[in-house]
Amino acid sequence: MAVGTDAADVAVPGGPDGVVPRPARTAHGERRRPDAAEIYLEVRRSPAFQEVRRRYRRFVAPATLAFLTWYLGYVVAATAVPGLMARPVVGALNVAMVAGLGQFLTTFALTWAYARHARVHRDRAALELRWDTQQMIREAGVDR
Repeated sequence: MAVGTDAADVAVPGGPDGVVPRPARTAHGERRRPDAAEIYLEVRRSPAFQEVRRRYRRFVAPATLAFLTWYLGYVVAATAVPGLMARPVVGALNVAMVAGLGQFLTTFALTWAYARHARVHRDRAALELRWDTQQMIREAGVDR
């Protein structure tokens, strides 16, 4: 197995603490084959999966906070200080229009940054996890 512990000893959801252990052997003494839920739980607990999630959260949480702050700042400024927002910048273009266009530009920049971050920091590790998981499912002979 490429990730984590032996899948036959993995617990499945359902007990008082959310997990019910399943025996590693059948009633006939044969080694029990893991089901898909056990394999996916094993992968989810693996350090490789946790690293992919950590990298995702390290980008998404600050980016979301920054964008929401910028957006709410624009909305609050438009309602609280209309005189500032109406101030001309160039010709008929005022501060509100520049900030509104800035919202669009920020959205495109954030989309580009997210795609780049995913490509550079997460995609390869996530693909390796996917292949490892599929290999574990094939080896266990599990129908998905």
